[in-house]
Parts: sequence; C-alpha cells; structure tokens
Amino acid sequence: MRHPKANPPIEPSTMPERIEPQLASAAKQAPERGAWVYEIKFDGFRMLARIDARDVRLITRGGHDWTQKLRHLQKELDRLPVKQAWLDSEIAVLSETGRPDFNALQNAFDRKRTVSIVMFVFDLMWLDGVDLRPLPLAERRRKLEHVMRDVDSEHLRVSQAFPNDLPSLLAAARTLKLEGLMGKRADAPYRSGRTATWLKFKCGQRQEFVIGGFIRGDGTTGRIAFLLLGLFDIDGDLRYVGRVQPTIKGRGTDLFLARARELTQYGSPFQGRPRDAHSVIWLRPELVCEVSFVEWTKAGKLRHPIFEGMRTDKNARDVTAEVAIDPEATEPTIAARGAAIAAGVRISNPGRVVDVSSGHTKLEVARYYEAIAEWMLPHIHNRPLSIVRAPEGIGGKMFFQKHAERAPIPGVEELRAGTYPDQAPLMLANTSRALVGLAQMGVIELHSWNASAPDLEHPDRVIFDLDPDPALPWSRMLEAAQMMKVVLDELTLRSFVKTSGGKGLHIVVPLTGKLGWSEVKAFSKALARHVAHVVPDRFSAVSGPRNRVGRIFIDYLRNARGATSAAEFSVRARPGMGVSMPVSWEELDAVTGGAQWSMQSAVVRQRRLGFDAWAGYPEVSQTITLEMLDALDLP
Repeated sequence: MRHPKANPPIEPSTMPERIEPQLASAAKQAPERGAWVYEIKFDGFRMLARIDARDVRLITRGGHDWTQKLRHLQKELDRLPVKQAWLDSEIAVLSETGRPDFNALQNAFDRKRTVSIVMFVFDLMWLDGVDLRPLPLAERRRKLEHVMRDVDSEHLRVSQAFPNDLPSLLAAARTLKLEGLMGKRADAPYRSGRTATWLKFKCGQRQEFVIGGFIRGDGTTGRIAFLLLGLFDIDGDLRYVGRVQPTIKGRGTDLFLARARELTQYGSPFQGRPRDAHSVIWLRPELVCEVSFVEWTKAGKLRHPIFEGMRTDKNARDVTAEVAIDPEATEPTIAARGAAIAAGVRISNPGRVVDVSSGHTKLEVARYYEAIAEWMLPHIHNRPLSIVRAPEGIGGKMFFQKHAERAPIPGVEELRAGTYPDQAPLMLANTSRALVGLAQMGVIELHSWNASAPDLEHPDRVIFDLDPDPALPWSRMLEAAQMMKVVLDELTLRSFVKTSGGKGLHIVVPLTGKLGWSEVKAFSKALARHVAHVVPDRFSAVSGPRNRVGRIFIDYLRNARGATSAAEFSVRARPGMGVSMPVSWEELDAVTGGAQWSMQSAVVRQRRLGFDAWAGYPEVSQTITLEMLDALDLP
C-alpha cells in the first residue's frame, strides 16, 4: 500500500483540547512491503497525556480524565522540557520478571494504589505549538526520544522500537508470554481512528467484550458465577457471543456488584435472548471486560474463554468484533456471520472489505444505511441523487453515476421523464430499502440536488462547501465556518452546518424555493467573492489547488442546476469512511475534523440524541432579497 507524502506542519496553532487516538487493525500476517517498526503490545490501558504549561492531564482512550488517579505520572510529565505536548502511551504494571501484568494493573486501581504503574510513551503528536501528526512516525519518534532523552524515571519510559523481523519477534513474545506486538508504518502520519498503518499481532485470541448480564453463584465464595458477553454490530445491536466465569475477588466483587446495581434492567440487552440464559440479572450494556479464548465457533461463540479483567478505560459502544485484515490484499475478504440481509435486501458478497484501512465491509455499509435511515431520509426526500459506486472497494476503480440504469435497484424510484424531460431518469431514495439497495449495488456515497421533486426548477437551499488547503490546521476551518455564519446572520439568513465526511465543512442555507437556479447561483457566487474580498488571506473564491494555498476555497459551484453535494449522513468513499454529519452551531467548536464520525459512531450519536442536530430546519422560511444582493455590492 502506498502512502501519500506527509504534509509538514506549517505554523504554530492552537493546541486541541482533545485528540482521538490512532487505533490498530488486527492483521492476519506480516506486511511484505514498506518500512515497519515493531513494539511490545503492553497488557495495559491506553493513555494520552496533554501538557499545556503546568496543566498536565492524563486522558483515557474513551476521553475520561484520570489525572487524579495517576498523580505520580502527572508529576513526572510536568518535569519534561516542553511547554505544550500531546503524548500517546500505554500504562501497565510490571511483574517481578518485568512482564506486564494486567491483573496487577486492575488491582492497583481497585485498591487506589497506583504508584506502581509505569507509562510507556510511544508517540508524540504535538510539541510547543506545532501539530506533529502529519509527520512520518520515524520523525515523530526522533522528536519524542529527544524530549525524553534526560528522563531518569522508573515510571516514565519510551517504548522500545524493534527492527523489521516479525517472525523472530513473535516467537520471542510467545516465549515471554507477552500479549503480542504492534507493527507501525515508519513513513505514515498519525491518523485518529482505526487504520491499516498500525497493525496488531496477538500471541493468542484476546479482546474486549460488553457485559450484558451476570449469573450469581451459590454460597459466599461464588457471588458471580458467569458474565454474559456481547459485541456491538454496525447497526448498534448487541450480539451475544457466550459467557465466561470471572475471577473477580474481594473488593473487585464489591465494586462490580455496586456498579451492576446501578445498571440493572428488566429484560435482555442482547439482540435475541441467549439460549443458555437462566436466572440472569440483566444489565444496561455499559461494562466492559477483557477475555482471552481459543477460537470462534462456527456459530459465532467463544470457545474456552478465560476472564482477564475489567476494562474501565473502554467505552462499551466502541467494542465491536475485531476483523483481521491482510495488509497486502487489494480485495481482502472476511467471513460474514449470520444472514446477510438488511432492510429486506439480500447483500451479495457481504464480507468483501471495501476499505482496507478500516476493515469495513459491504454488509457494514448496508446495515449502516439501514440504521441511519430514520434521520437521513427526511433530508434527501424527493431529491434527485448522484451516487459514487465502488464495486472493487474504495482502493479500486469508482464510478460517479447520475441516472438510473436498466437494471432496477431495490427500492430506488425513477423520476418520470415527464417531470424532467431532457435527460435519462433521475434516482430517488425515499425508503430504507432504497438506501440498502444502493449499498447492495456497491454504492458508498450519496450526493443530493438542491431542489426537490416535483419542482426541480426552484432550489430550496444554498450550500457553501468550505474546501481547505490540506496543510491548514483544523482550527482555521472552525474560524472560517464562524465567519461565514456571521456574514449570513448579517443578511438575516439562518444557516446550518455539517461535516463533509472528508476534510471540510458544509454550510447549508434553506430557502422557500421561489427563485430560479440562475438567481441562487449568482447570490452564492457574490457571497463567496464578497467574503474572499474582505478576508483575502483566509478565503478564496477561485477554484484550483494553487488558489487555495494557505486559504480555504468557498465552493459555491454546488448551487448550479443539476449539481450535487454529499448528502447528510452519507458515507464518504475515502480511507476510514467518515460520515457527513449535521451538527449544531453550539457544538461546532468541539468538532475535531471533517471525518470525525465513523459509521458506527454516527449511529450511536443519533440514537443518543434521538433527534436531528438541525433543530428547526423544516420550519425555516426565508428567501434571497434585493436588499441582500445590494449588501453584497451586486448591480
């Protein structure tokens, strides 16, 4: 796999409040191409450290602040010769033989005696006003080792990197009874989310599971007999995978039962009641534990599971099945469990991986569109669609299609020729079956018109696509969006914002649909040029990469007749497969990137919200007036 040359950091900028960690994909075998380094996979908890002058915080993978629990590490980090930094690490407790001991780590937190915890730092994402994430790993490690060169502490260490000899390293790891190894592409940047440039090679089968219930034991020594385990599917359902006998003792048992009392619910949280469940105390699926096991059975259950410990650092909603990828495959496949059906549509080749970097499959895309339909359909109702098909996955040849073809797509409606007579039939997707039908045909992206049938001659919205120079920090994008909002507010036009699912933001202005295409496009062009004229060092109204160096292009071309833009909640056909997510203006400052939401996190977010973030959008009644045109200096 080739990786684009990283963009160097260009200027100091504001350090983010939060950085989502990069995650590794399970790998079937060692990569044969590229420069890789290997590190020990510590049997511990992931921990990020944020240093801003004397403010030192320790943050878990799930975003929880554990500074109070790790005061000794906070003091060690405060001694580092930096003003600002973001560090990535794993914390662990070492046994007498020097091997990470997960049970000892768990006991340290349970007993509130954490001074034995060691922090193994392996990455440096930010340093003194400069974002290092675009740099290759090898360069980030050199900077990290320079920062840590004078550290003399048994609690704060740099994780050792080993040369590219995976078979020998794995053999040694098994002899030492380690959990496994991490492989990292030396020339790759730091990318939040699960990627194929970080790989994990385990010495045995082991991962986290969600606890959906437990069974009490008999007598005083067996208060917890079994834990019932599950994994979340892409559609947000908890799938039962088996049960394990926990080795929780003493204070650990008391802590578990106290938390369980808060989570007790009536009825099973699993999709379908487990067959072997009797006398179960059901729980809301919020607790996570780690389990090792021999293999998966054909029925998708754990064979010979062994309880390793509780995972208080993991968010239960992030616990899904791990899919091992082939780092060298261009069209890898996995075995899909269960019936490959979504919204009544049978999905062919359900296990075909459509994005090697994340391991997402065709079935996951179909089930995502089925799950998100409740929120997506109102936005695209009766809007003609253009689609991006990726029959070979997003690493292969892709097709942009505007019109229906001869072969019917399940659920997709064709706009009658009489409605729009000068071209082939257009496509409408007004049901969840239509969304899934498109996914079955290999569709990843959905792009929608700015007008709705039957009146396609009067657009009912304007869209401004803020397209940045890739070298710009995300903070510049947030500032640009707020500037655009101020201009629109001054024109008394209410606006809404969404992530693009790629690298930018879209600003949407609803209209009553009284004006024609020429008037609406002229307005959008005038506004883009007005903003670019007022703030020329920040904006450009001229397309082309050379015209947006160091600036953000305000793409108003999406407002022409027949033009489209990525639909709300659409998946994007890019590595990682981010989602175009509507957000409120109030929460925009907390957004960390245009591709912040994955398919799974998008569904989780919407189910938690229970509503669309664009409150009041359907009720907006506004149009472009002559006064607005005069304000933009139009003749």
